[in-house]
Amino acid sequence: MSKFSISLSIALLAASVGAPVAAHAADSLLINRVQQEKGMDLPSRGMSMADVEKKYGAPQRKLSPRGGDSAQHPVINRWDYAHFIVYFEKSHVIHAVLNTPAGNNTNPASVN
Repeated sequence: MSKFSISLSIALLAASVGAPVAAHAADSLLINRVQQEKGMDLPSRGMSMADVEKKYGAPQRKLSPRGGDSAQHPVINRWDYAHFIVYFEKSHVIHAVLNTPAGNNTNPASVN
């Protein structure tokens, strides 16, 4: 067995041992986030933009609309509030999530 094969085998073994721990931590974080969202008063699916703004006030930021080039790609809007993000298809809520420091939530302006 060459040195490369031994090194590769050790690296693969080390990666496989750490993977279950990382997966378990990610599962725990996701479960905690879902439980937090259930306890919050977030905009519900189907609410209009006007209803969201009336109930929760003006968002801190309205990102530029995306999509709209075909029926299969409707216009999607994203509004950022201090503690949550709301996604709209055309003018109605399709999803609302907690604003957490993951992905591009920490700097959503960078996606504009």
